[in-house]
Amino acid sequence: MSTLTILKKITKGAEPVVLTREEYERLLSARIIPEYQATAHEKKVLAQARKNRAAGKFLTLDELRQKLGCTD
Repeated sequence: MSTLTILKKITKGAEPVVLTREEYERLLSARIIPEYQATAHEKKVLAQARKNRAAGKFLTLDELRQKLGCTD
C-alpha cells in the first residue's frame, strides 16, 4: 500500500476523505437538492447587488428595522 502525505495548507485544516471514483459518482448522482441555474436577469441583478455592497450602499438589518419602525 502506498502512503500519501497531504499538507495542511492544501486542505486548509479540513480532514480529506478518499473515495473511489465509483463511490464519488454515486454520491453525485444521489443529490437530494438539484442544482439551481440562475437566469440572465438574476445574474445581472446579483452583479449589481454585489457592486452596491462593495460600494457600501446597503442597509444593515438593524437599520432596516429602525426605518420600518419595528420594535423588538
